[in-house]
Amino acid sequence: MDLLTDDPRVRSDSMSSSTSVGSRTRILLRQRLSQLLTRIDDMSSDDEASEEVSRTLDEAFHLCGRFIPTDTFRLHMVTWNVATAEPPEDVSALLQLDVQPPADLYVIGLQEVNATPVRFISDLLMEDSWSHVFMDTLAPRGFVKVTSIRMQGLLLLLFAKQIHLPYIRNIQTTYTRTGIFGYWGNKGGVSVRFSLYGHMVCFLNCHLAAHMSYALQRVDEFEHILETQDFDISDTPHILDHKVVFWFGDLNFRIADHGLHFLRSSINSGRFNLLWSKDQLTMMKKKEAFLQEFEEGPLNFKPSYKFDRNSDTYDTSTKKRKPAWTDRILWRIKPQTQPSEEDDEKASTSTDDGLDEYPLQVTQEKYTSDMSYGVSDHKPVIATFSLELRKYFDTPLVHISPLGTWSGDQDALLSYTFQEDFMSSTWDWIGLYKVGFKSPSDYETFVWVREDDLPETNEVIEISVDKDEIPLLSGQYVLGYYSTNMQSIIGLSASFQIVESKRAVMEGLIPENINGLNK
Repeated sequence: MDLLTDDPRVRSDSMSSSTSVGSRTRILLRQRLSQLLTRIDDMSSDDEASEEVSRTLDEAFHLCGRFIPTDTFRLHMVTWNVATAEPPEDVSALLQLDVQPPADLYVIGLQEVNATPVRFISDLLMEDSWSHVFMDTLAPRGFVKVTSIRMQGLLLLLFAKQIHLPYIRNIQTTYTRTGIFGYWGNKGGVSVRFSLYGHMVCFLNCHLAAHMSYALQRVDEFEHILETQDFDISDTPHILDHKVVFWFGDLNFRIADHGLHFLRSSINSGRFNLLWSKDQLTMMKKKEAFLQEFEEGPLNFKPSYKFDRNSDTYDTSTKKRKPAWTDRILWRIKPQTQPSEEDDEKASTSTDDGLDEYPLQVTQEKYTSDMSYGVSDHKPVIATFSLELRKYFDTPLVHISPLGTWSGDQDALLSYTFQEDFMSSTWDWIGLYKVGFKSPSDYETFVWVREDDLPETNEVIEISVDKDEIPLLSGQYVLGYYSTNMQSIIGLSASFQIVESKRAVMEGLIPENINGLNK
């Protein structure tokens, strides 16, 4: 009888693929303290014992000093081939909004979003229906759509808690077509890269070639995407230069050799492990060294393809396609560069036994498919991760705040200060956002930063906002400094109240109150 692991968590980090810096150090510390107790019991000479105890204590305290403070961030990822369907009304279960602890980041990759010519052009002019449903669901929970990229039916969305926005920087997106010899975007990859508290992270959403016999072509397409996508960032110009890469999407790998009856019998009995060895991606990883760098949690869930729509029944059409784990989520920690022989001595004395001063550990908490959604012939696949990292910085580049009382009855003032030097631009702007805003472009109004010359670090700049641009009704708002070069909000004010304007009654926005009665 084959036994399946009960623990879904898979862990990797910037030091190794099996254990974290903190846990490894704690193990060493326990060993040293155990040795200390053993030596106290065994030593016959007081002088000899004293020397041994002193040396062991020194080692133990040295290990204590190497503990690295870290913060943990929760990442929720979704991949779903939506087969041109419109989104369901409720995506709360898909996003697991009530799970504790809550997510800090949402990354959603969709494939086969409706991309007929008329629909695609309309989506270019305004947000597509899928983006809308995710923004409408997440914005009331304090999540902001940081960025997105679309290539025909491929869509990649990044959401973050508002509190993290100033620390998500240098956002860039790109895409690669692989359909019809690279001229058509029905297949390919879209990616977004950014710096998360100084750590370089990249997400790549792919839709690769279909059909059982094209496993090698799928690998070739993925390798082509890795080789051709580049970014205008000096230290991470390519996908694999990033500290962490998440590769996900409809990768279209199938389950080879097994007949339909055996497949369905194994699935219905929950014996998924009987199918793992014939999963094409698992098989290709054994042959391709670059694929072996990508990790994946166990496939302890029903294959996500192919279902009759609006049901949990696998394909009953005349084609009776075999079930397969086509929809996948993998990740890669950048391998450490091995020092050359002549640098060995220098490296051993300068890197503190190879410990990364700014580690990033990835632990997969959940990997499953959600059978409750039936609008597509694919079921969505979900993975949740904890990212344990030490921040390179925790101060926003720009401090911004409102000055005095804000209302539509008078011009308002705000101030901003550069807290450190960065590549600013006179095309930067400051937006006024209602609390619960959906994206950087979802502002009530905005003002350009000072145009005559760029400010010095710690210089306080004041800007006036015309009263006609200020909302007339009261509400909670924040100010956000948007960097054109970094493509992100790099400074947010605390929330503040805009006072209801006297003009609101005059313009009929609220009823006039006379003797306690609304007129």
